[in-house]
This record gives sequence, structure tokens and C-alpha cells, in this order.
Amino acid sequence: MIIGIGADLCNIDRIADTLDRFGERFIARVFTEAERARAEKRVERAATYAKRFAAKEACAKALGTGLRMGIAWREMGVVNASSGQPSLRLTGGALERLKAITPAGHRAVIHLTITDDKPYAQAFVVIEAVPEAG
Repeated sequence: MIIGIGADLCNIDRIADTLDRFGERFIARVFTEAERARAEKRVERAATYAKRFAAKEACAKALGTGLRMGIAWREMGVVNASSGQPSLRLTGGALERLKAITPAGHRAVIHLTITDDKPYAQAFVVIEAVPEAG
């Protein structure tokens, strides 16, 4: 069963401007170490950051809170499988919110897709509650 859906569209140029203006202060406030490591290896680092920014916004929407109710940017981190497939790892208040919206007897699975086509980055998040094996 679907328990949350979120989407976000982010302007890559806006993120590039924010990186130029606020640099490390912005990066440290919003992104996890894993996200930073991935983005800093990329030629188009602003696009990489923008996709992750959009994923965080989409995740907060799927959780039903937006970025409030005790959820912080760095509590939602984009991680990639060895195949490159993105997913989200939640911690802190974001993880607590996920637990709160997951029905008893189920486990939450977060599906994420991210893409960019300059000047835009886009993310979709679907949170699914899957019955636990008995």
C-alpha cells in the first residue's frame, strides 16, 4: 500500500547560485557526507546537488510534513546502490516520522527516482508499506 507520494522540481542554476553565494555553509546544512562526496566528484556538481535537493523536498512531502515538524535536511540522505540506483536513508526526526506513518505489521520501502535536464532537476518519492513476513 502507498503511504506517501512526493515530487519536486528544482532549478539547477538556482542551486549553482546558492553554492557560489553560500558555499560550504549551504552544503554542510543540507547535504550528508555521502551526498557531498558524490557531488564533489562530478563535473556538473550543481546538477548533482540539485537532484539531491529535489529528492529531499520530495521525501519531506511524501512524509506529509514538508521541512517542519522536527525534520531536518540532513536527516534525508540520497544513497546509491552499487548499480547506481538511488534510494533514501532516513535518520532522526525523518526516520521517526516514517515509523509513525507505517502501519503496524508493515515495513516501509522508499522508492526514489531523480533526473536532470538543465536547467531542471526532478525527483519523485513513493513510500510503500509492505507487509512483514509472518
